[in-house]
Amino acid sequence: MYTQSALSADGRRKKRRRNQLLGLAAIVVVAVLAVVGVVLLRDDSAPAGNDKPQSVAQGRLDVRETVEKKPASTTGVMDFRFSTDGLAPGEHEDLPGMWATDKILAKGVKNTLAGLRIGTDASPGDEAWKLRLSGLICGYTRHVTVDGRTAVLSRSRANDETAPCDHLTFVDLDSGQKIWEHQFAVSQIGGGQDTPSVTLAHATVAVSWGGGAEAYDMDSGKLLWRSKAPDRCRDTGVAGGRALLDRLSCANPGTNSTSWESVTYKVRELDPRTGRVAWTYAVAPGVRDVRVPSTDPAVLATAAGETGYTELLSLDAHGKVRATIRLQSGTYVGECSDEVDLVVLDDCPTIAVGAGQAFVRSKEAEGLHTSNWIIGFDLATGNTVKKYESGPNALLYPIRMSGDQLLALRLGQDHISPSALVSLDPRTGAETPYLYFSVASEAEALTVLDASDVVVQNGRLFFGSHSVDGPSGKQKQWTWMVLGIGSLAAKH
Repeated sequence: MYTQSALSADGRRKKRRRNQLLGLAAIVVVAVLAVVGVVLLRDDSAPAGNDKPQSVAQGRLDVRETVEKKPASTTGVMDFRFSTDGLAPGEHEDLPGMWATDKILAKGVKNTLAGLRIGTDASPGDEAWKLRLSGLICGYTRHVTVDGRTAVLSRSRANDETAPCDHLTFVDLDSGQKIWEHQFAVSQIGGGQDTPSVTLAHATVAVSWGGGAEAYDMDSGKLLWRSKAPDRCRDTGVAGGRALLDRLSCANPGTNSTSWESVTYKVRELDPRTGRVAWTYAVAPGVRDVRVPSTDPAVLATAAGETGYTELLSLDAHGKVRATIRLQSGTYVGECSDEVDLVVLDDCPTIAVGAGQAFVRSKEAEGLHTSNWIIGFDLATGNTVKKYESGPNALLYPIRMSGDQLLALRLGQDHISPSALVSLDPRTGAETPYLYFSVASEAEALTVLDASDVVVQNGRLFFGSHSVDGPSGKQKQWTWMVLGIGSLAAKH
């Protein structure tokens, strides 16, 4: 159970011993990486792609777009850990959401937001701050403002999984201060509540709740606007960032079923401050799901079969299709969050959009060694632009844009070669290493990306589990919830 109780004396001794072993492991990793690091460098001199975008000046109420810099040392060491030995046998805890600033790593834990100081080895009870919410966390956005704020949804009653998901909280991640809180409406579908969604756009926190959408001013919490879903449609998600899009699920004429075969989707761009509709795009019939990897430029991920997301649609400033990027029956993998009880419409963790391209990974290549690659697709034509190889015994994942560069994660698969955080240049194809690292065996599950969040912020790389389970036996065991990797240079 997640408590503030102190560790037992035996537990503290075990923790100290484990820390000593990890310190020794870090020294070994430094020596190994000094030898192998140069082998992993590459410089692809393929032709240049799209022109670089102009940099966008950001104010404190914009959604953060941090540009990372290459650290002084590319040797990565464990810089942060959040773990517990307080889980009872068979206990399950959901850990929805993870956010980082330059000082704090914040994690959702059941009905609480926990803020932990970066650079520490933390357990429950070591929090810099804790913010208890109205009930269990039932929605969140991965977006953070320039001044370090984000939003979460929670249920109306504590520890009640059936209570309505109808509370919105805007919180400062550095201090844990609740800036404001509101209760919003709920709508019913099929005997249960529509799953709400929350996101951030400039100076605005927006929520969709099935029957409509509404938006609040970040500073004051004042209601800016409220809209009602069109007839035979439901508001089923909002996506933010540089722009605000919402998704409508609409019943086909003459049908009463709620199955995907009887539903078509529409995506609209809304003015964050007024709710005015700028454009509406009607998705073709037969699509099972629609997600939003990017709002500006607008890129939609659509699932039209049984093999996950099958196409990316690049839209222009008027909501018209510029290009269709076909993912070739699963050859390329577009991964978006598909949790039933949490709708995070713009959470597509391994699809990155920027520099005029959409970047996706391929599935594992069959052969003697595990490998794959990242492909950059031109948003104007749908044509391939760049290909980045993982190399043998590794898998390469796009993570996010950093200015006009792509940040990617190369995860070693042979338990010998280190993993790496790298920067890829969409124009030249050149690769720049940021961090080489290895992880302890206890933390390997955190690097399984479909079960963990990945955040790169202020020169650090964080892996955070979506959920944890207690031990199978009666004996206590340490369970890692978050792992942070930083540069060795920052430790001196």
